[in-house]
Amino acid sequence: MEKAKEYAAYLDEKDQLSSYRDEFYTKPGSIYMDGNSLGLLSKRAEKSLLHSLEDWKRYGIDGWMQGDHPWFYLSEKLGEMLAPLVGAKSEEVIVTGSATVNLHQLAATFYQPKGKRAKILADELNFPSDIYALQSQLELRGYDPKTHLLQAKSRNGRTLDEDDIIDLMTDEVALVVLPSVLYRSGQILDMKRLTAEAHARGILIGFDCCHSVGAIPHYFDEWDADFAYWCNYKHLNGGPGSVGGLFVNSRHFGKKTGLAGWFSSKKDKQFDMEHTLSQGEGTGAYQIGTPHVLSMAPLIGSLEMFNEAGITEIRRKSLYITQYLMDLIEIELVGNGFFIGNPREDECRGGHICLEHKEAARICKALKENGVVPDFRAPNIIRLAPIALYTTYTEVWETVQILKRIMEEEQYKKFKNEREVVA
Repeated sequence: MEKAKEYAAYLDEKDQLSSYRDEFYTKPGSIYMDGNSLGLLSKRAEKSLLHSLEDWKRYGIDGWMQGDHPWFYLSEKLGEMLAPLVGAKSEEVIVTGSATVNLHQLAATFYQPKGKRAKILADELNFPSDIYALQSQLELRGYDPKTHLLQAKSRNGRTLDEDDIIDLMTDEVALVVLPSVLYRSGQILDMKRLTAEAHARGILIGFDCCHSVGAIPHYFDEWDADFAYWCNYKHLNGGPGSVGGLFVNSRHFGKKTGLAGWFSSKKDKQFDMEHTLSQGEGTGAYQIGTPHVLSMAPLIGSLEMFNEAGITEIRRKSLYITQYLMDLIEIELVGNGFFIGNPREDECRGGHICLEHKEAARICKALKENGVVPDFRAPNIIRLAPIALYTTYTEVWETVQILKRIMEEEQYKKFKNEREVVA
Protein backbone atom coordinates (compact mmCIF):
# COMPACT_ATOMS: atom_id res chain seq x y z
CA MET A 1 0.00 0.00 0.00
CA GLU A 2 2.83 2.38 0.84
CA LYS A 3 4.38 1.89 -2.61
CA ALA A 4 1.02 2.60 -4.23
CA LYS A 5 0.76 5.85 -2.31
CA GLU A 6 4.33 6.74 -3.26
CA TYR A 7 3.45 6.17 -6.91
CA ALA A 8 0.52 8.59 -6.59
CA ALA A 9 2.92 11.16 -5.11
CA TYR A 10 5.29 10.52 -8.02
CA LEU A 11 2.48 11.22 -10.50
CA ASP A 12 1.76 14.47 -8.68
CA GLU A 13 5.41 15.50 -8.97
CA LYS A 14 5.29 14.91 -12.74
CA ASP A 15 1.95 16.69 -13.21
CA GLN A 16 2.48 19.71 -15.47
CA LEU A 17 -0.73 21.32 -14.18
CA SER A 18 0.02 20.83 -10.48
CA SER A 19 0.75 24.52 -9.87
CA TYR A 20 -2.88 25.40 -10.63
CA ARG A 21 -4.11 23.59 -7.52
CA ASP A 22 -2.81 26.48 -5.42
CA GLU A 23 -5.05 28.77 -7.46
CA PHE A 24 -8.16 27.16 -5.95
CA TYR A 25 -9.77 27.24 -2.53
CA THR A 26 -9.68 23.64 -1.35
CA LYS A 27 -11.04 22.61 2.04
CA PRO A 28 -8.49 21.02 4.40
CA GLY A 29 -9.37 17.44 5.21
CA SER A 30 -11.77 17.20 2.28
CA ILE A 31 -11.41 15.63 -1.17
CA TYR A 32 -13.62 17.33 -3.76
CA MET A 33 -14.83 14.93 -6.45
CA ASP A 34 -17.88 16.89 -7.61
CA GLY A 35 -16.38 19.45 -9.98
CA ASN A 36 -18.59 18.13 -12.78
CA SER A 37 -21.59 19.53 -10.85
CA LEU A 38 -20.07 22.68 -9.38
CA GLY A 39 -16.46 23.67 -9.85
CA LEU A 40 -14.44 25.08 -6.98
CA LEU A 41 -13.76 28.77 -6.53
CA SER A 42 -10.40 29.97 -7.82
CA LYS A 43 -8.50 32.96 -6.51
CA ARG A 44 -8.56 34.54 -9.97
CA ALA A 45 -12.34 34.16 -10.18
CA GLU A 46 -12.68 35.71 -6.75
CA LYS A 47 -10.42 38.58 -7.80
CA SER A 48 -12.37 39.32 -10.98
CA LEU A 49 -15.67 39.24 -9.06
CA LEU A 50 -14.33 41.64 -6.43
CA HIS A 51 -12.99 43.82 -9.23
CA SER A 52 -16.48 44.11 -10.72
CA LEU A 53 -17.89 44.97 -7.29
CA GLU A 54 -15.23 47.66 -7.01
CA ASP A 55 -16.24 49.03 -10.41
CA TRP A 56 -19.83 49.22 -9.20
CA LYS A 57 -18.67 50.99 -6.05
CA ARG A 58 -16.40 53.38 -7.95
CA TYR A 59 -18.34 54.12 -11.12
CA GLY A 60 -21.98 53.45 -10.35
CA ILE A 61 -23.92 53.43 -13.63
CA ASP A 62 -20.81 54.50 -15.53
CA GLY A 63 -19.48 50.98 -14.98
CA TRP A 64 -21.40 50.02 -18.11
CA MET A 65 -18.78 51.85 -20.20
CA GLN A 66 -15.84 52.36 -17.82
CA GLY A 67 -13.41 50.14 -15.92
CA ASP A 68 -11.19 47.33 -17.16
CA HIS A 69 -14.18 45.21 -18.22
CA PRO A 70 -17.10 47.49 -19.13
CA TRP A 71 -20.35 45.67 -18.42
CA PHE A 72 -21.98 46.68 -21.70
CA TYR A 73 -19.51 44.52 -23.65
CA LEU A 74 -18.79 41.84 -21.03
CA SER A 75 -20.91 39.12 -22.68
CA GLU A 76 -18.99 39.56 -25.93
CA LYS A 77 -15.63 39.77 -24.13
CA LEU A 78 -16.26 36.48 -22.36
CA GLY A 79 -17.39 34.95 -25.65
CA GLU A 80 -14.00 35.83 -27.11
CA MET A 81 -12.29 34.14 -24.18
CA LEU A 82 -14.46 31.03 -24.52
CA ALA A 83 -14.10 30.65 -28.28
CA PRO A 84 -10.69 28.89 -28.22
CA LEU A 85 -12.06 26.27 -25.82
CA VAL A 86 -14.85 25.29 -28.24
CA GLY A 87 -13.12 25.69 -31.59
CA ALA A 88 -15.14 28.64 -32.80
CA LYS A 89 -14.71 32.21 -34.00
CA SER A 90 -15.03 34.84 -31.29
CA GLU A 91 -18.18 36.34 -32.82
CA GLU A 92 -19.85 32.90 -32.75
CA VAL A 93 -19.79 32.60 -28.95
CA ILE A 94 -21.62 34.65 -26.31
CA VAL A 95 -22.02 34.36 -22.54
CA THR A 96 -25.67 34.88 -21.72
CA GLY A 97 -28.70 33.28 -20.06
CA SER A 98 -28.60 29.79 -18.62
CA ALA A 99 -28.38 26.44 -20.37
CA THR A 100 -32.15 25.99 -20.42
CA VAL A 101 -32.93 29.59 -21.37
CA ASN A 102 -30.40 29.34 -24.18
CA LEU A 103 -31.96 26.09 -25.40
CA HIS A 104 -35.34 27.82 -25.48
CA GLN A 105 -33.81 30.64 -27.53
CA LEU A 106 -32.06 28.28 -29.94
CA ALA A 107 -35.05 25.97 -30.36
CA ALA A 108 -37.34 28.97 -30.90
CA THR A 109 -34.94 30.11 -33.61
CA PHE A 110 -33.96 26.88 -35.37
CA TYR A 111 -37.05 24.73 -34.94
CA GLN A 112 -39.03 25.71 -38.04
CA PRO A 113 -41.53 22.92 -38.79
CA LYS A 114 -42.74 22.66 -42.38
CA GLY A 115 -45.24 20.10 -43.58
CA LYS A 116 -44.38 16.64 -42.33
CA ARG A 117 -40.88 17.78 -41.28
CA ALA A 118 -42.04 18.85 -37.85
CA LYS A 119 -40.45 16.53 -35.29
CA ILE A 120 -37.58 17.09 -32.86
CA LEU A 121 -35.11 14.29 -32.21
CA ALA A 122 -33.49 13.97 -28.78
CA ASP A 123 -32.59 10.98 -26.59
CA GLU A 124 -33.88 9.19 -23.50
CA LEU A 125 -30.71 9.68 -21.42
CA ASN A 126 -30.41 13.45 -21.62
CA PHE A 127 -30.76 15.73 -18.61
CA PRO A 128 -34.49 16.28 -17.94
CA SER A 129 -34.34 20.07 -18.27
CA ASP A 130 -33.57 19.76 -21.98
CA ILE A 131 -36.55 17.50 -22.52
CA TYR A 132 -38.84 19.84 -20.59
CA ALA A 133 -37.73 22.73 -22.81
CA LEU A 134 -38.20 20.79 -26.05
CA GLN A 135 -41.62 19.58 -24.96
CA SER A 136 -42.72 23.12 -24.22
CA GLN A 137 -41.37 24.39 -27.56
CA LEU A 138 -43.44 21.76 -29.36
CA GLU A 139 -46.54 22.65 -27.37
CA LEU A 140 -46.07 26.34 -28.19
CA ARG A 141 -46.21 25.39 -31.88
CA GLY A 142 -49.34 23.31 -31.35
CA TYR A 143 -47.69 19.87 -31.49
CA ASP A 144 -48.06 16.99 -29.08
CA PRO A 145 -44.68 15.98 -27.58
CA LYS A 146 -45.89 12.39 -27.38
CA THR A 147 -45.90 12.21 -31.17
CA HIS A 148 -43.43 14.90 -32.18
CA LEU A 149 -40.56 14.47 -29.71
CA LEU A 150 -38.54 11.43 -30.73
CA GLN A 151 -36.11 10.08 -28.15
CA ALA A 152 -33.37 7.69 -29.22
CA LYS A 153 -33.33 4.65 -26.95
CA SER A 154 -30.34 3.27 -25.10
CA ARG A 155 -29.49 -0.39 -25.59
CA ASN A 156 -28.02 -0.78 -22.10
CA GLY A 157 -29.42 2.10 -20.04
CA ARG A 158 -25.99 3.76 -19.90
CA THR A 159 -24.88 4.79 -23.37
CA LEU A 160 -26.24 5.67 -26.79
CA ASP A 161 -25.34 4.13 -30.13
CA GLU A 162 -24.83 6.74 -32.84
CA ASP A 163 -26.28 4.34 -35.44
CA ASP A 164 -29.56 4.23 -33.52
CA ILE A 165 -29.70 8.02 -33.47
CA ILE A 166 -28.93 8.29 -37.17
CA ASP A 167 -31.66 5.76 -38.00
CA LEU A 168 -34.17 8.19 -36.47
CA MET A 169 -33.03 11.09 -38.68
CA THR A 170 -35.92 10.74 -41.10
CA ASP A 171 -37.57 13.29 -43.38
CA GLU A 172 -40.03 13.99 -40.55
CA VAL A 173 -37.29 15.49 -38.33
CA ALA A 174 -36.72 19.25 -38.38
CA LEU A 175 -34.23 19.55 -35.51
CA VAL A 176 -31.84 17.33 -33.54
CA VAL A 177 -30.72 18.24 -29.99
CA LEU A 178 -28.29 15.88 -28.25
CA PRO A 179 -25.84 15.95 -25.34
CA SER A 180 -22.13 16.10 -26.08
CA VAL A 181 -21.39 14.11 -22.92
CA LEU A 182 -24.07 12.04 -21.19
CA TYR A 183 -24.47 13.37 -17.67
CA ARG A 184 -24.75 9.96 -16.02
CA SER A 185 -22.31 7.68 -17.85
CA GLY A 186 -19.91 10.32 -19.17
CA GLN A 187 -20.10 8.94 -22.74
CA ILE A 188 -18.92 11.36 -25.42
CA LEU A 189 -21.05 11.28 -28.55
CA ASP A 190 -19.36 11.56 -31.94
CA MET A 191 -20.51 15.12 -32.65
CA LYS A 192 -18.65 15.36 -35.94
CA ARG A 193 -20.31 12.25 -37.35
CA LEU A 194 -23.77 13.10 -36.05
CA THR A 195 -23.55 16.61 -37.52
CA ALA A 196 -22.52 15.28 -40.93
CA GLU A 197 -25.33 12.72 -40.94
CA ALA A 198 -27.95 15.29 -39.91
CA HIS A 199 -26.84 17.77 -42.55
CA ALA A 200 -26.81 15.07 -45.23
CA ARG A 201 -30.53 14.69 -44.51
CA GLY A 202 -31.29 18.42 -44.44
CA ILE A 203 -31.66 18.53 -40.64
CA LEU A 204 -30.27 21.17 -38.28
CA ILE A 205 -28.42 19.90 -35.21
CA GLY A 206 -27.23 21.33 -31.90
CA PHE A 207 -25.56 20.04 -28.75
CA ASP A 208 -25.95 20.41 -25.00
CA CYS A 209 -22.32 20.78 -23.87
CA CYS A 210 -22.88 21.31 -20.14
CA HIS A 211 -20.73 18.30 -19.24
CA SER A 212 -18.03 18.82 -21.83
CA VAL A 213 -17.03 22.50 -22.14
CA GLY A 214 -13.91 22.97 -20.04
CA ALA A 215 -13.25 19.22 -19.88
CA ILE A 216 -12.65 18.22 -23.50
CA PRO A 217 -11.68 20.09 -26.68
CA HIS A 218 -14.47 21.00 -29.11
CA TYR A 219 -14.22 21.90 -32.79
CA PHE A 220 -17.61 23.43 -33.54
CA ASP A 221 -16.49 25.17 -36.72
CA GLU A 222 -14.65 22.14 -38.06
CA TRP A 223 -17.65 19.92 -37.27
CA ASP A 224 -19.99 22.53 -38.79
CA ALA A 225 -22.45 22.18 -35.89
CA ASP A 226 -25.40 24.57 -36.17
CA PHE A 227 -25.47 25.56 -32.49
CA ALA A 228 -24.49 24.55 -28.97
CA TYR A 229 -25.21 25.72 -25.45
CA TRP A 230 -23.81 25.02 -21.99
CA CYS A 231 -23.53 26.12 -18.37
CA ASN A 232 -20.31 27.60 -17.02
CA TYR A 233 -20.45 26.54 -13.37
CA LYS A 234 -19.24 22.95 -13.81
CA HIS A 235 -15.84 22.38 -15.40
CA LEU A 236 -15.31 26.11 -16.05
CA ASN A 237 -15.69 27.04 -12.36
CA GLY A 238 -17.85 30.11 -12.94
CA GLY A 239 -19.67 29.76 -9.62
CA PRO A 240 -23.22 28.79 -8.60
CA GLY A 241 -25.73 30.32 -10.99
CA SER A 242 -22.98 31.41 -13.35
CA VAL A 243 -24.28 32.75 -16.66
CA GLY A 244 -24.32 30.19 -19.48
CA GLY A 245 -22.84 30.20 -22.96
CA LEU A 246 -23.94 29.49 -26.49
CA PHE A 247 -22.47 29.04 -29.95
CA VAL A 248 -24.15 29.73 -33.28
CA ASN A 249 -22.46 28.88 -36.57
CA SER A 250 -21.65 32.07 -38.48
CA ARG A 251 -23.48 30.81 -41.57
CA HIS A 252 -26.70 31.40 -39.61
CA PHE A 253 -25.87 35.02 -38.80
CA GLY A 254 -28.68 37.34 -39.81
CA LYS A 255 -31.37 34.77 -39.11
CA LYS A 256 -34.20 36.27 -37.07
CA THR A 257 -34.00 34.96 -33.54
CA GLY A 258 -37.02 33.29 -31.99
CA LEU A 259 -36.92 35.32 -28.77
CA ALA A 260 -36.05 39.00 -28.68
CA GLY A 261 -35.26 41.50 -25.94
CA TRP A 262 -33.37 44.67 -25.21
CA PHE A 263 -29.92 43.09 -25.48
CA SER A 264 -30.82 41.48 -28.81
CA SER A 265 -30.23 44.93 -30.31
CA LYS A 266 -27.27 46.25 -32.19
CA LYS A 267 -25.06 47.95 -29.62
CA ASP A 268 -25.13 51.33 -31.34
CA LYS A 269 -28.95 51.25 -31.65
CA GLN A 270 -29.88 49.85 -28.25
CA PHE A 271 -30.42 53.18 -26.55
CA ASP A 272 -32.42 54.67 -29.42
CA MET A 273 -35.46 53.17 -27.67
CA GLU A 274 -37.20 52.40 -30.96
CA HIS A 275 -40.10 49.96 -31.00
CA THR A 276 -38.66 48.19 -34.03
CA LEU A 277 -35.73 45.93 -33.16
CA SER A 278 -32.47 46.43 -35.01
CA GLN A 279 -31.20 42.90 -34.40
CA GLY A 280 -27.61 42.57 -33.28
CA GLU A 281 -24.95 40.91 -35.35
CA GLY A 282 -23.43 37.56 -34.54
CA THR A 283 -24.38 35.74 -31.37
CA GLY A 284 -25.11 39.06 -29.69
CA ALA A 285 -28.57 38.76 -31.23
CA TYR A 286 -29.25 35.68 -29.10
CA GLN A 287 -29.14 37.66 -25.88
CA ILE A 288 -32.48 38.65 -24.39
CA GLY A 289 -32.27 40.66 -21.18
CA THR A 290 -29.70 42.65 -19.26
CA PRO A 291 -26.57 40.57 -18.52
CA HIS A 292 -26.11 39.35 -14.94
CA VAL A 293 -22.79 41.07 -14.43
CA LEU A 294 -21.92 39.79 -10.98
CA SER A 295 -22.68 36.21 -12.06
CA MET A 296 -20.45 36.65 -15.11
CA ALA A 297 -17.51 38.35 -13.43
CA PRO A 298 -15.87 35.20 -11.97
CA LEU A 299 -15.53 33.83 -15.50
CA ILE A 300 -13.06 36.58 -16.36
CA GLY A 301 -10.50 35.10 -14.00
CA SER A 302 -11.46 31.50 -14.62
CA LEU A 303 -11.27 31.69 -18.42
CA GLU A 304 -7.95 33.49 -18.19
CA MET A 305 -6.61 30.43 -16.38
CA PHE A 306 -8.13 27.96 -18.86
CA ASN A 307 -6.61 29.70 -21.83
CA GLU A 308 -3.28 29.87 -20.03
CA ALA A 309 -3.27 26.14 -19.21
CA GLY A 310 -4.74 25.13 -22.58
CA ILE A 311 -7.66 22.79 -23.14
CA THR A 312 -5.40 20.19 -24.80
CA GLU A 313 -3.24 19.87 -21.70
CA ILE A 314 -6.32 19.86 -19.46
CA ARG A 315 -7.80 17.01 -21.47
CA ARG A 316 -4.51 15.09 -21.39
CA LYS A 317 -4.41 15.13 -17.59
CA SER A 318 -8.13 14.40 -17.33
CA LEU A 319 -7.68 11.22 -19.35
CA TYR A 320 -4.69 10.12 -17.28
CA ILE A 321 -6.25 10.78 -13.90
CA THR A 322 -9.62 9.21 -14.75
CA GLN A 323 -7.80 6.14 -16.10
CA TYR A 324 -5.78 6.01 -12.88
CA LEU A 325 -9.02 6.14 -10.89
CA MET A 326 -10.54 3.30 -12.91
CA ASP A 327 -7.40 1.20 -12.50
CA LEU A 328 -7.47 1.66 -8.72
CA ILE A 329 -11.18 0.82 -8.56
CA GLU A 330 -10.60 -2.43 -10.42
CA ILE A 331 -7.67 -3.37 -8.19
CA GLU A 332 -8.94 -2.26 -4.78
CA LEU A 333 -12.72 -2.64 -4.97
CA VAL A 334 -13.06 -5.99 -6.70
CA GLY A 335 -15.81 -8.12 -5.16
CA ASN A 336 -17.57 -5.16 -3.55
CA GLY A 337 -20.39 -4.93 -6.06
CA PHE A 338 -19.07 -1.94 -8.04
CA PHE A 339 -19.33 -1.60 -11.81
CA ILE A 340 -17.68 1.07 -13.95
CA GLY A 341 -20.51 2.24 -16.18
CA ASN A 342 -18.68 4.79 -18.32
CA PRO A 343 -16.95 3.97 -21.62
CA ARG A 344 -13.30 2.94 -21.24
CA GLU A 345 -12.00 4.30 -24.56
CA ASP A 346 -10.32 7.71 -24.33
CA GLU A 347 -12.27 9.13 -27.25
CA CYS A 348 -15.59 8.06 -25.69
CA ARG A 349 -15.01 9.11 -22.07
CA GLY A 350 -15.72 12.55 -20.63
CA GLY A 351 -14.34 14.10 -17.46
CA HIS A 352 -16.01 11.96 -14.80
CA ILE A 353 -16.26 8.33 -13.79
CA CYS A 354 -19.64 6.62 -13.50
CA LEU A 355 -19.38 4.12 -10.65
CA GLU A 356 -22.48 1.97 -10.24
CA HIS A 357 -23.61 0.19 -7.08
CA LYS A 358 -27.01 -0.87 -5.78
CA GLU A 359 -26.27 1.01 -2.52
CA ALA A 360 -25.00 4.14 -4.30
CA ALA A 361 -27.02 6.69 -2.31
CA ARG A 362 -25.88 5.24 1.01
CA ILE A 363 -22.27 5.00 -0.14
CA CYS A 364 -22.30 8.67 -1.22
CA LYS A 365 -23.45 9.67 2.28
CA ALA A 366 -20.69 7.57 3.83
CA LEU A 367 -18.13 9.17 1.51
CA LYS A 368 -19.21 12.62 2.66
CA GLU A 369 -18.90 11.55 6.30
CA ASN A 370 -15.34 10.49 5.47
CA GLY A 371 -14.45 13.81 3.85
CA VAL A 372 -14.99 12.92 0.18
CA VAL A 373 -17.52 14.96 -1.83
CA PRO A 374 -19.04 12.75 -4.58
CA ASP A 375 -22.17 13.14 -6.67
CA PHE A 376 -25.18 10.80 -6.68
CA ARG A 377 -27.42 10.23 -9.67
CA ALA A 378 -30.47 8.01 -9.43
CA PRO A 379 -30.92 5.20 -9.38
CA ASN A 380 -27.48 3.74 -8.63
CA ILE A 381 -24.67 6.02 -9.81
CA ILE A 382 -21.77 7.56 -7.91
CA ARG A 383 -20.14 10.18 -10.13
CA LEU A 384 -16.50 10.89 -9.30
CA ALA A 385 -14.80 13.75 -11.13
CA PRO A 386 -11.07 14.27 -10.65
CA ILE A 387 -10.62 17.76 -12.12
CA ALA A 388 -7.41 18.45 -14.03
CA LEU A 389 -6.69 21.87 -12.52
CA TYR A 390 -7.11 21.02 -8.86
CA THR A 391 -7.42 17.29 -8.12
CA THR A 392 -4.25 15.39 -7.24
CA TYR A 393 -3.40 11.77 -7.94
CA THR A 394 -2.85 11.32 -4.21
CA GLU A 395 -6.44 12.44 -3.60
CA VAL A 396 -7.65 9.87 -6.11
CA TRP A 397 -5.70 7.15 -4.33
CA GLU A 398 -7.07 8.27 -0.95
CA THR A 399 -10.63 8.31 -2.30
CA VAL A 400 -10.40 4.69 -3.38
CA GLN A 401 -8.89 3.68 -0.01
CA ILE A 402 -11.78 5.41 1.76
CA LEU A 403 -14.28 3.64 -0.48
CA LYS A 404 -12.62 0.34 0.28
CA ARG A 405 -12.81 0.98 4.02
CA ILE A 406 -16.47 2.02 3.80
CA MET A 407 -17.32 -1.26 2.11
CA GLU A 408 -15.18 -3.47 4.36
CA GLU A 409 -16.60 -1.88 7.51
CA GLU A 410 -20.11 -1.61 6.04
CA GLN A 411 -20.26 2.03 7.12
CA TYR A 412 -22.88 2.78 4.47
CA LYS A 413 -25.48 0.64 6.22
CA LYS A 414 -26.26 3.31 8.80
CA PHE A 415 -27.68 5.56 6.06
CA LYS A 416 -30.90 5.29 4.09
CA ASN A 417 -30.48 4.34 0.45
CA GLU A 418 -32.25 7.45 -0.86
CA ARG A 419 -31.05 10.73 -2.23
CA GLU A 420 -30.95 14.02 -0.38
CA VAL A 421 -33.21 16.87 -1.55
CA VAL A 422 -30.28 18.14 -3.66
CA ALA A 423 -28.48 15.07 -5.00
